[in-house]
Amino acid sequence: MSVIRLASDNPWEPVVGYSRVVVRGDTAWVSGTTATVDGVVAHPGDAGAQTRQVLAAIGQALERAGFTLADVVRTRMFVTDISRWEEIGRAHGEVFGDIRPAATMVEVAALIDPGMLVEIEADAVRGVPA
Repeated sequence: MSVIRLASDNPWEPVVGYSRVVVRGDTAWVSGTTATVDGVVAHPGDAGAQTRQVLAAIGQALERAGFTLADVVRTRMFVTDISRWEEIGRAHGEVFGDIRPAATMVEVAALIDPGMLVEIEADAVRGVPA
């Protein structure tokens, strides 16, 4: 079974050496994704809006790989201020409220850009019944 690696237009992928999505069979792994649009952090200071932007980008990456957000079985949320967990959690719940993947949210000291408040990874398995 082959491994498919899909890139995005992110300038860091070739420098760091990673793919936006890696697919093997019916499983996909989406790398840590932030609210960066055209090289600029979107929604400065708004953790909920950044979370929505991140989840939209993850959805687009999964679609390119032949998956949907409904296939997501696990998310990992890295946040720079855990006191804002509720606005981040609510945005996550807007997308995954019915899907209910396993999820983790942890506070980190910083992300690669000080304007980034949230970074999310996702794992997906195609064809798993709800």
